[in-house]
Amino acid sequence: MAKKAKAIAKPKLHVRKGDTVLVITGKNAGKRGKVLSVIPDRSRVVVEGVNVVKRHAKPTQRLPQGGIMEKEAPIHSSNVMLYCGKCNKPTRVGKKILEDGEKVRICKKCGENI
Repeated sequence: MAKKAKAIAKPKLHVRKGDTVLVITGKNAGKRGKVLSVIPDRSRVVVEGVNVVKRHAKPTQRLPQGGIMEKEAPIHSSNVMLYCGKCNKPTRVGKKILEDGEKVRICKKCGENI
């Protein structure tokens, strides 16, 4: 008899692609940047200008000279905080349901929509 596979829920993150975040721990603490991509199954985010690593690339048609490339590597989502543009501070994310039933994220410090 075959066992039923349990459905594994995808973890949700407090940041989305395009958000501005502040790195709060690690070697890049204090840096601010835009989220370029989110990897929810590994709880990681790629932030512009943060955790830049060097990668050796072979010559290809797209990159004929090859060489050493610099690119952003993912960091854990717990190491970043959402940055509120209204109050210019890092903040936690709150949820609010509007009258029309739409869910929005709000800044826990100033209460404004993000």
